[in-house]
Amino acid sequence: MPATVKKPTPIKDLQRVFHYTDTQSRKPTRDNDPYEYQAGWNNRFQSEVIPGTLPAGQNNPQAPRFGLYTEGITYSAFAAPRAHNYSTYMYRVRPSAAHGGYITNLETKAHIENCFLSLNPKVEPLVQQAEWSPFPLPPDDEKIDFVDGLHTLGGSGDPNLREGVALYVYMINADMDHRAFCNTDGDFLLVAQLGNLDIQTEFGKIFLQPGEICVIQRGVRFAIRLGPGVKQARGYITEVWGSMWELPDLGPIGGHGLANPRDFLYPVAHIDENLHENWLIVNKANGKYNAIKLDHSPFDVVAWHGNVIPYKYDLTKFASQNATSVDHTDPSVNCVLTAKSRDPNTPLVDFLWFGPRWDVASNTFRPPYFHRNSATEFLACLYGKGLGRSDAFLPGGGSVEISHTPHGGFDEPYQTEMQLMVNEPRRILENQMTIMVESSRSFLFTEYARGGCGTFHSQGTDPKVWDALPDRFSNYPGIKQILEKVKTDKATRRAQLEEYYDDNKLAAAVGVSTNGSANGNA
Repeated sequence: MPATVKKPTPIKDLQRVFHYTDTQSRKPTRDNDPYEYQAGWNNRFQSEVIPGTLPAGQNNPQAPRFGLYTEGITYSAFAAPRAHNYSTYMYRVRPSAAHGGYITNLETKAHIENCFLSLNPKVEPLVQQAEWSPFPLPPDDEKIDFVDGLHTLGGSGDPNLREGVALYVYMINADMDHRAFCNTDGDFLLVAQLGNLDIQTEFGKIFLQPGEICVIQRGVRFAIRLGPGVKQARGYITEVWGSMWELPDLGPIGGHGLANPRDFLYPVAHIDENLHENWLIVNKANGKYNAIKLDHSPFDVVAWHGNVIPYKYDLTKFASQNATSVDHTDPSVNCVLTAKSRDPNTPLVDFLWFGPRWDVASNTFRPPYFHRNSATEFLACLYGKGLGRSDAFLPGGGSVEISHTPHGGFDEPYQTEMQLMVNEPRRILENQMTIMVESSRSFLFTEYARGGCGTFHSQGTDPKVWDALPDRFSNYPGIKQILEKVKTDKATRRAQLEEYYDDNKLAAAVGVSTNGSANGNA
């Protein structure tokens, strides 16, 4: 009688899956994602609301179809090598150049700081580990959209120098109503932690959920609204200046693994139904807000083609790689996206994933070893227990270790791993997801991060927690006698070596006279 095949039960809660494949879905998107996408990393895409809108064989026809206007957006230098040349052509109802003027020094409830140079008195280093409890959500009696709900934690460099990185949190409870956002400084990498986001860009719509990320390139206009039934949302943003997010090379891993190119999703063209309404475009330029007044929707692109297009990625699809014999693998093996620096050997920043995976190794200490990395590490839990150092580290909060800050775990695995000698494969980090922003730079932190947010713990982890890790060496049987023997043996070896540096002592040791003949045979 043939064996009964047991089919796995699909898991639809993406915060409970071990991997996206547990959903048993044939779609590239989660079931509640209302939008269509195009798949593939770093391709040149094209999309049109009305078929036949894109001109054939040229970019700038004398009269675009339907009376549209051709508009280009460039990301790279015109003459950049083909592999690094980024631009997109749009065919829109009204050109962006048609507007009602600028508003400077726009008032906002946000806390934006982008100058992370030592001469700026508003930013300071943190000399110890630090933690943030969950960042505070807006009160119900105050409407805060993305423009007002964006807060800078820290960073390094300056956007005006086109080099550096900044870290933000956003907490919102309202839609962007007839106003859009345009970051002219750098690329935003958004990570949803709480609440679904409905993101409208010039090139189409993206639905972002906790456990997903979205990249919006500099210069692209977008509006963020709350998803259906969502009253509050919170998340993290990493911004890079003078660099762009790329897939890391895989080296000996081969052609597949980590974040696979086919899992990155790009929107399809979409235009607003009501095109002739007043809008405000809020620009972030060198860390300052200004605005452009429009009498028409900025989301009026009927067709487009190019490679400067926002995209999203579901972190539950990450194909993790780990050691299967011995030793803990460096965190670079969990890199989702990376941004290069001017140093070809050191990235500006890596965006890392720590989610459910198998832990398979034998005769080795499997948790991360104690370390003093050259990188700055910002850790944040999206959902579940996470990888924080203390109970204060909850979803929506964060922790940081600045360059060369000594750190490592102190909980039960660190205390018991060596004694248990566990060699069986095990599933770890189930029902949770943690991200890390790891930068080669030493960060400076804003006033908001250092206390203005109200959730900052300047001490971070109390060093006394590591008292739980006993000094086993001092209690090792006979360790004092062993050290005395080492001391004696070392003195003996030194005395023996000294003979080689003194001709008389060496001759006496081997029984040879100083004139070269054997003793007694002169």
